[in-house]
Parts: sequence; structure tokens; C-alpha cells
Amino acid sequence: MPDSASEAHDLVVIGAGVAGLAGAAAAREYGLDVALVDAAEQVGGQYYRHPAPGLGATRPQALHHGWSVLTGLRRRLAEGQVTWLNGHQVWSVVREDGAGWAVHAVHGAEGPSPRPVLLRARAVLLATGAYERQLPFPGWTLPGVVGAGGAQAMLKSGLVLPGSRVVVAGSGPLLLAVASSLAAAGARVPAVVEAAGYLRYARHPLALAGSPQKLVEAARHGTALLRHRVRLHTRSAVTAVHGTDRVAGVTVSRLDGDWRPVPGTGRRVDCDALAVGHGLAPQIELATGLGCAIRWTPDGTRALVLDAEQRTSVPGIWAAGETGGVGGAQLARVEGELAGVSAAVRLRGGAEAAAVRRIRRLGRRRDRMRAFADTMAAAHAPGPGWTDWLSQDTEVCRCEEVTAGRVREAVADLGARDARTVKLLTRAGMGWCQGRVCGAAVACLAAEGADGADGAASGAVPPSPERRPLAVPVPLGLLAALPEPAESTGPPAPTGGTAPPESLASAGPTAPVDRPQPTPSRPERTPGSPDSPGQTSDSPERTRTRRRDVSDAAGSSRD
Repeated sequence: MPDSASEAHDLVVIGAGVAGLAGAAAAREYGLDVALVDAAEQVGGQYYRHPAPGLGATRPQALHHGWSVLTGLRRRLAEGQVTWLNGHQVWSVVREDGAGWAVHAVHGAEGPSPRPVLLRARAVLLATGAYERQLPFPGWTLPGVVGAGGAQAMLKSGLVLPGSRVVVAGSGPLLLAVASSLAAAGARVPAVVEAAGYLRYARHPLALAGSPQKLVEAARHGTALLRHRVRLHTRSAVTAVHGTDRVAGVTVSRLDGDWRPVPGTGRRVDCDALAVGHGLAPQIELATGLGCAIRWTPDGTRALVLDAEQRTSVPGIWAAGETGGVGGAQLARVEGELAGVSAAVRLRGGAEAAAVRRIRRLGRRRDRMRAFADTMAAAHAPGPGWTDWLSQDTEVCRCEEVTAGRVREAVADLGARDARTVKLLTRAGMGWCQGRVCGAAVACLAAEGADGADGAASGAVPPSPERRPLAVPVPLGLLAALPEPAESTGPPAPTGGTAPPESLASAGPTAPVDRPQPTPSRPERTPGSPDSPGQTSDSPERTRTRRRDVSDAAGSSRD
């Protein structure tokens, strides 16, 4: 286990899910010195979560599909002798003076004695996955309401159910997998409530034909739901939760084409738990901190701009899996392999014919799967009318107890036109989750007053585009103990339209990635100055009002 900057590697892979495992294994097979870093204690990521060791589970594979994929990847890692660093939370990646990268992590962050770890690498592969996107509704803070992915995590890692009678709701293909898993484990699932409709898939027959394994997977889940007599309600949503101390039931309402509840269609479904989620959002904080170019996905989230070899717009940084757009474990595996081979070829300074053929073959598979992923994202994209679910007293930011009424007041009365300004006026997003749970909802409500600024339609789900110097919480004591950094020569921060560099799939051998980049110049921002060229400055009166509001909360701000 590395203790200092003396540990150097060719490639550091951040994230030990399917994409990270495949990337690390492929790069090691081409001779690179690879370190694989993850906050968890075991490999597999969220998809292949393991039961806690103390539970004594003898057949963890019973809770997973495709367990042989994980065992195969683990065998390749063992044979290649990849350095495995578990329990390490990476909080920053920075360009060092010269050709390398410094990867800062905390080991044992949840324990009594966390310590800093610094790795150096010639290149970095980001395989950080995604987190659940939540759209609030009245009662969603009651005990018994859990994320859809959270319910699956409880089952896989804790061997427990969120309740005995669980409604599964939201939007996206994850709902079917969660419902079938819960039913197979003994829970009663009275309904799966899907806000979108599945007929949208039929508009893209070529994408469906290119991913037959997805159709097989959907048929398997559908068969399981029929076997357990689970009812599927499409174009419907849970618009309220009932109960006092915990969930006692939910209201299911029909939705129109814009996801607005149809009056008079609400009906109660009794349950003691609700597993709800509206898709996944790529986890790209490390990448945006580096200035990697981002793009809008069809379902209103933001993902990284990647070239044919999984390279970001920042030289020396690769990405794979959900960071480039949510697409599932099979796509993540292909992208991880592609990124690992590409990194090996680039760092070794030559493109072997066999490696180039492998890159092209993996690229074709990736393109077919990515087409299906885009179809899936478009089919389940939240409609602009979902905010009609919210009453004025519905909490949007649970950490800071900010209601929808306060957010709307900031937009209508105080002139907020983006999530950042709403945060300054209301503290929405300043809590422990730092906007990961409430960010989408706050941005939607802010967009109602901005007519869909910054590329998203009004009411769509634009996450905050903020660049964070710290990707995860870090104790101040660890930051104070870090050595004084050498002068950095970081890469320029590209705009959203920056194209990644030329691909090996269409070009010959190239030089390895070892060149420093010039440091960008960034103007200092003053309170009240615009955050982007498209945002106008506030009037003096409005700026004074905002400053008073912000100064009241400055003493306790954790942003």
C-alpha cells in the first residue's frame, strides 16, 4: 500500500466497477504498470456488490446476472498482478510539473485514523460510475422511501429488504431489475410504476437490432414479474406518499405526455416501502475539475465528451463506463477494454497492428451499444411537467430542509435564473450530499424562470455544471498535512464543444502522451459577477438583496 509520492505507475484506474476492471486488465496485458483504486473493500462496483463478509453468504452470485463476467475479470487482474488499492477515496487529480498526474486519495475515510495517499501516474482512467437521480414529491422524506438502486444495494450487500410490501417507481430500465430482484427475495411488489412508456423504443429499430442482449434481458425481467404477479403501470408516477412515522401507502397518478398528473386519476396503493429512482447521472466531478469537455445526454444529464478511444478532451485522461453516458454493465465492459488498450498503445509510443484492430473491433461494439443507450435515455427522459407534482411545502433539498416554495420564491421574486444562484439564496445544495440528490430538482425549478437556459429545455433535468476542487469530503487535517505542491502546468480548460484528439481507429502510430500543457488563465469572480458569458449581471438593488441573504448563511456554509 503506497504511503507517499514515491509510488508511481503508468496508469491509475479510478473505480473498480465493470469498466475499471476491464480497463485495468486490458492495460496490464499490454505491459503497463497499473494501479486500481476504489473506495469499496471489494471489486465489482455497484453492479456486482458483495454481501458484507460478516453475513457469511455462501452464494453471492445468486443475486446477480452474469457473475461469470466478474470472475473472469478478477482472474485477469490476478494473472496480470494489478496493484489493488481498496478503501481509497480519490478526491482530486491534478497535473504535476512535467508529464505526470498526481492522484490524491484518502485511505480509511470512514475509520478513526484516515490518512492521505498520493499516487503518481503517466495517465489516468476515470471509471467512477454514476449515482441515482431523484425527483422529489410530497412525502418522499418519510422513512421507508429509498432509492431504487439503494433497495438493490440493501439486498445485495446487506441481504435485507426495505419492506415486506414494496412499490417500485420512477423511470428507467433499472426499475424492472429491482422489482424482479425484490420479488425473488420474498418481497411482495404490488406495482411497478413507470413514468415513461416503452413504445418509444420502437422508434429506433436499428438500435434495438444492434443490442439483442438487451431485449433478452428485458424479456427475462418481464417473465419474472409475470411469475410473481407484479403489475406494471406505464405513463404513471407516485405523486404522494402517505403515512406518519413511515410509509403506509402511495398515490399513483396517470401522467400526460409532459409528465403532468392527469386530474382525477390518482389512486392509493398500500405498501410499507417505496423504492424510487428516475435514472442515473454520470459521476464526473473529478473530470469536470480537470476541465474535461462535457455534453448533454438525451435524458438531460451531463456526460463526458469522449473520442473513438475513450479519451477525454484533456490529454492523458481516459474515461469509460457511465462517465460517458449511462448504458449498463455490458457497455461499460467494452468501453473499459477499449480505454485500457488505447492507453497502453499511447503510453508505449506505438500502435501495433493487432492493437489497432482490437481498438476498431471494440469501437464498433461500443457504437452499437451506445446507440441503444441513447435510445434508452431518450425513452425515459423526464418531461417538463413533473414539477407539477410538487406542493409548495415539499422539501426539495433534504439536507438543508429547503422547500419547493422557497426555491420558487428565489426564482420569481429574487431573480434567480440558475441552480447556483438558487443555492446562494436558499442554501439548497449546500448540505452533506452537495447537491447530488437535490441538484437536478433545483436546476429544473430554476429553469422554469430562465426558459431553459444553458442548452436544456425548461423543466428538463440539467445538473449543476460546477467545477469542484474536492470530489468528496476531505478532513481539513489531511489537507493541512499535505506537502506544498510543485508548480503545476495544467491543461487548458476546454469549452463544451471542444473535440477530443485524433483517434487511433482512423490514424497511424502516434507519440506517447507525455507532454505538459499550459496553465489556463481564469479571471477572478466577484460576488454578483456573472458565472458565464450567457448570464447577465444583477442590478445593484438585487445584488444588495442577495448579498444580505448570503451573508446571513455564510457562517455555516459547507460549500
